[in-house]
Order: sequence, then structure tokens, then C-alpha cells
Amino acid sequence: MPELTVVDHPLVQHKLTLMRRQETSTTEFRQLVREVALLLGYEITRNLPLQTSRIHTPLEEMDASVLAGKKLCIISILRAGNGLLDGMLDLMPSARVGHIGLYRDPKTLTPVEYYYKVPGDIGERPVLVVDPMLATANSAVAAVTRIKENRPTDIKFACLLAAPEGVRTFHAAHPDVPVFTAAVDRELNDHGYILPGLGDAGDRIYGTR
Repeated sequence: MPELTVVDHPLVQHKLTLMRRQETSTTEFRQLVREVALLLGYEITRNLPLQTSRIHTPLEEMDASVLAGKKLCIISILRAGNGLLDGMLDLMPSARVGHIGLYRDPKTLTPVEYYYKVPGDIGERPVLVVDPMLATANSAVAAVTRIKENRPTDIKFACLLAAPEGVRTFHAAHPDVPVFTAAVDRELNDHGYILPGLGDAGDRIYGTR
């Protein structure tokens, strides 16, 4: 799929394996999510536009590259998305931040929105939506649909893991939104969890398992 990028950097894959391990502690898991998010962010932001600015080095003047345009807005799908958000902000501390609260109805697996707060000028900014898992993709589809109402200049989606079913569902709804992930796993189980996966990312980040 042209709009799917699997970031297969050795450090990303090594850290992902550590996250998958059942015996990895909450503290370790949370730190690993943060580190992988930073590495994913490096790949996702590869094509950010640049412009030149005249600066003074200790030796002379030069024209140097700086980011052009409005700063990126990172929108976290609550609550687990905040684990990725922290790592992205380590890489891009000047990014603006938004949140969208969605929970999955346990019977229908459909998303229910309960919170939405984004910068007022989001229509002038590129947006990166973050959530650890792209499983059924129902929450991701709903989040991006909602964000598109504000007409941002560009939208990308980042996750730690994706399922083939989730990728297909997401791209069917939003074929214009690129997806970046560390891995695409085998399948979903009957409860909508990714297999082999790494368990419930939110529970493992916050120690509520």
C-alpha cells in the first residue's frame, strides 16, 4: 500500500520486541514507547519543508536551514496516545498539541467521542495523529474524520502496531492519510486485539493491567 510505511530501523524493531515481552515492566514499557515514538517521529518528519535563515556562527555568517511555516500539531487519541505524544515532543518540543477522547464500545467496537480540544489555528498546520494500536481502526477513522472538519493542511497517522484489517479499514475511509508504524502483525482476534501484538498498550503504559 503506497500510504503505509513500516519503519524497519533495527533500533525500532529491537525496542518493539522488548515491548512485546510479557515480563517487561510498566516503567520499561513506558520508556520504550517514548523512545520508539521519537524514532518514528524522525521518519515521519523527513519531508517537512525548510527555508533558509541568515545566522552567525562563531566564525562567519551563513545561510542555514530552518523549518518553514506553522509548527506541526500532534493530536493524541486518549488515553494511550499520550505515551507516543511524549516521545514526539522530545523530538519536536515546539509542536502544538491537541487531544481527542474516544472509547471503544465493548459490544459494537465502535468509537464514542467524549472530548475534543485542538489549537484554534489547526487549519493552518500539518497534523500528526498518534495512537499506539491500529487494530479495528474504528477509533482512528473517527478521529481523523473529526479532525478533517478543521481542514488542517496535511494529516498523517502514527502507531506502534497495526493489523492488516485495520490498515484496510483506515485506508478505505482515508486513502489520503499516510500511516506510519513499526510493524504490521498477523491478524485481529475475536475481541479486536492485534495478534501476536503486545497486549493493551494503555494498560501497559499506565500500569492498569
